[in-house]
Amino acid sequence: MDLDISGRRALIMGSSQGLGLASAQALACEGVDVILTGRSTARLEQARQSVQTTRTQVDIHTVDFSDPTQVETLLGLIPTLGIDIVITNCGGPPAGDISAVDAQAWRAQFETMVNVPIQIAQAALTHMRQQTWGRIINIASSSVVQLIPQLGLSSALRMSVIGWAKALSMEVAADGITVNSVIPGRIHTRRVDQIDRVTAISRGCTPQDVAAASQQAIPMQRYGRADEFADAVAFLASRRASYITGSTLRVDGGLIQTM
Repeated sequence: MDLDISGRRALIMGSSQGLGLASAQALACEGVDVILTGRSTARLEQARQSVQTTRTQVDIHTVDFSDPTQVETLLGLIPTLGIDIVITNCGGPPAGDISAVDAQAWRAQFETMVNVPIQIAQAALTHMRQQTWGRIINIASSSVVQLIPQLGLSSALRMSVIGWAKALSMEVAADGITVNSVIPGRIHTRRVDQIDRVTAISRGCTPQDVAAASQQAIPMQRYGRADEFADAVAFLASRRASYITGSTLRVDGGLIQTM
């Protein structure tokens, strides 16, 4: 299926690795020019090599999204870049009891997980409205529909993004702009391997044992692949998904049990 987005330009947050990088690769395969962002220039250069195709231009922008000055610099550039597609993506806060989170931690995490992604998406809206076409896609977490123990802070903040996305989708739909979110289940990335290793230490078993038990809980009996998740992102970014907006799509192999 031709997704009919060749020649568009996408900005992907947190795209030097993991789901952000996989999303960039999927878009580049469709002929989309991509701008990769992340804290490490070295990692971004490596990512550029894995994304680059003969059909696309791949640029990098080193930015620490927790640094207001660096964020302001990026925000100043976005209106000049002609961004058609924005993929918001950010790491989660440390695990722990939500009752133990102090006011300073709430403010800091809100800034990087909620305020910055919203500002970046909104900075691209003028161009999208001018051409009556645009896509905003948020990479979220399964915790927005099914609470994960010790990740209450992450859940609360990511739900704020989901609420913003729904409200924005209603405001910009007539402008040809769609706003959607994608929820990953257990997608096999370095982050999942890291979690399995930490869990294994706490349980006194091997990471392989933890992975096997986790996969048993998934109806498909395996972790998802990053490219499977990214294909869903690419579809939502396409012309083929022009009548889908304000939605939250699960890519989880059936793991999430809520309706």
